[in-house]
Amino acid sequence: MLPAWPSRRSGPCELRQHECVMQHQPDGSGTLAEFAALLLGTAPYSSDGAEIMIVVAHPDDESIGIGGHLAGLRGSRIVHVTDGAPRDLDDARAYGFETWQDYAAARHRELETALSAAGFPPTGLISLGYPDKQAAGNLSSLARELTCLLADCDISFVCTHPYEGGHPDHDATAFAVHAACHLLRRDGRQAPAIVEMAFYCAGPEGVVLQDFNSRPGSECIELHLTEAAFERKQCMLACHRTQQRTLAPFTARAERFRVAPAYDFLALPNNGKLYYEALPLGFEPAVWLHAAAAAYEELRLDRP
Repeated sequence: MLPAWPSRRSGPCELRQHECVMQHQPDGSGTLAEFAALLLGTAPYSSDGAEIMIVVAHPDDESIGIGGHLAGLRGSRIVHVTDGAPRDLDDARAYGFETWQDYAAARHRELETALSAAGFPPTGLISLGYPDKQAAGNLSSLARELTCLLADCDISFVCTHPYEGGHPDHDATAFAVHAACHLLRRDGRQAPAIVEMAFYCAGPEGVVLQDFNSRPGSECIELHLTEAAFERKQCMLACHRTQQRTLAPFTARAERFRVAPAYDFLALPNNGKLYYEALPLGFEPAVWLHAAAAAYEELRLDRP
C-alpha cells in the first residue's frame, strides 16, 4: 500500500484530441515519432502493437502507464516482473487475504478484468513471478530472463519504467530492461528501443504524478486521450479493486513517453531524491547500491 499522495503537478501543456506534441530535443525524435504512430494508429502499415513489449513491475502499472492506448495494442505482450504480493503479508491481510498466494491470485484476476475492458487478450500476459518489493534482490536473474524474452520476439520497442526512485521495483525493472538490451547488443543481436512511460517520482514541490521529473536532454511526447479512451482507462484502473487507494489520484488525460536516457545505475536516481523513502517499504537506498554493483559484476556490464 502507498500513503496518500501529498500533491500533484499538472502537465506542461494542454493537448487537443489525438494531437501528439513533441517537446524539443532532436535526438531520438524518429524513434518517438514511430512509436507514437503505432499508438495512434497512424503508422504507414497495419499494426496491432506486436512490435511492442511492455515490461512493468506490478499488476496495474500497465494501466497507469499506457492503459489509454492498450485497446489498439492487442498484439503486444505485457511482462509483469512481480506478482504484486509482498511476502510480509501486510498488504494481503489489509485486504482480507490470509496468504500471499491468495492475494497474488486476486491481483491477477483484477489484472485480467482490467485488460478485458481494453479488449486485451490474457494470452498476451507474461508473469515472471518475483515477490513484490524484492525485484532489486534479483537483478541479474531478471535481466537474463528479459534477455531471453526479447531475443525470442521480434520487438522494436520495449516500454518500461524510468529510473527515478519512485519505487524500488520500478527501478529494478528499468535496470533489468537496460541490462537485457546491453546483453543483446554485446552478443551481436538487435536490441529494441527503450521507451519510458510516466509514473511517479519525487519532485521539487512534492510527488510528480504521471509525468517525468525534469531531466536535461530527454525528449518527451504527450498523447492526449480521447474521451472514450480516458473513460476506458479509468474503468481499467477501477478493476484493480485492491489498489483503489493507490490508484485514485491517477486521473491525467494524457500519457507521456520518452526515449530512455543513459543511466548510471550505480548512483541513486533523481539526484538522490527518492520517493520510495516516503513509502512503508523498509527499503534502504544502500540496498540498491549494493544490488546494482553486484549485478554489474555478475553480468559483466560496462561501467558507466
